[in-house]
Amino acid sequence: MSNSAPDTGQQGGTGAVKLSQSAGVATLTFTHPKAAFGPATWLETAQALGQLAEARVLILRGERHFSVGLDVKATAPSIAAALSQTEGKHAAFKAVVDEMHAAIEGLAALPIPVIAAIDGWCIGAGLELAAACDIRIASTSARFSLPEVRLGIAADLGGLQRLPGIIGRGRAAHLALTAEPIDAATAERWGLVTELHADADALYARAEALAAHLAALPPKALEGSKRTLNDGLPHAQSLAAAVDWNAEHMTAEGLAGAVR
Repeated sequence: MSNSAPDTGQQGGTGAVKLSQSAGVATLTFTHPKAAFGPATWLETAQALGQLAEARVLILRGERHFSVGLDVKATAPSIAAALSQTEGKHAAFKAVVDEMHAAIEGLAALPIPVIAAIDGWCIGAGLELAAACDIRIASTSARFSLPEVRLGIAADLGGLQRLPGIIGRGRAAHLALTAEPIDAATAERWGLVTELHADADALYARAEALAAHLAALPPKALEGSKRTLNDGLPHAQSLAAAVDWNAEHMTAEGLAGAVR
């Protein structure tokens, strides 16, 4: 299998991303030649998420690196214009960032499982996007970093909110405050990724096999599990919500089929 995204059918986007769908599995590939996220990436990602009606699982990956973060050159003009305003500066800046949030929060809100297949660099905005996925697997050459403090800013795309729940507050603070990168072995030890694979080919083959496995499972069971994992409710309320979900979506026929 080559390192390029599999051509499995429907294509979407105009260049920043490529969407392929087949047999209930969608693959969204970031195609920027420098593996950076510019304005087109956020727009096309948000658009692609609206084209997943038949998908039961989504894989995210890069064509080369997963992502080296923001395309600063492409993004700087809109940020500079917002920050240069004497009135309405905060609203203008928020409008720029909201375009990025629309993609990441839309990804997190999907009712289907999302797998991040991470090869090479996963930096800044790329790491914040990966944190919004449900399952993260990586190659042994993957590297992770949250370098925003070196740019004089705080990470503001959800990483500081999601990473403590994934790897613990202390490790999230280490990433965010030191801006130091960590290697794939450390990422696995910390729980940032759950599997490591020898190279990109093995990584993407495993992502496809895992996605096929998930696509064969009952979709409402997956959706209910994901909702419960992410609901943020106190224990008793979350437990009751899970029971309510099962009462609404479980059928006697489905239960009979499961125990045959």
